[in-house]
Amino acid sequence: MRYWVLTMVLLVACDTPSRAYKGVPASRVSVDTSVFDIRIKDNRAEAIRVNVEWAPSSKSVETRAVAAIEKVSGCKVKRLRGDQAMMIADLKCIGSHLPPAPVQLTCSLNGAPLKGLGGEFTYDISCTQAES
Repeated sequence: MRYWVLTMVLLVACDTPSRAYKGVPASRVSVDTSVFDIRIKDNRAEAIRVNVEWAPSSKSVETRAVAAIEKVSGCKVKRLRGDQAMMIADLKCIGSHLPPAPVQLTCSLNGAPLKGLGGEFTYDISCTQAES
């Protein structure tokens, strides 16, 4: 019984935002095999991967997270840090940019990025918005 309660407590915390993003509504974005909850505040975004993937590589998850963050925020990702489960992005937004309203998107990356972190990401992403 004790183990069951501990397991449930740990599972509940899987998509909980960090303290800085508490109360910020999330956009759920699915990019290929990864599903993220994206929260945007000021010029930063938090991406929490909420699906189960067996040993995903950092590079593949980072590419999908950047695509999801840029699609939801309308800004470019300047810097990304974190691991395969949770990432924080510094955003480069043009003009006065307000955080967008939460959405649900299903996206697909068409081709691999030409450059990784430290350079510009170049990819083709197509998305469809889930109906409410």
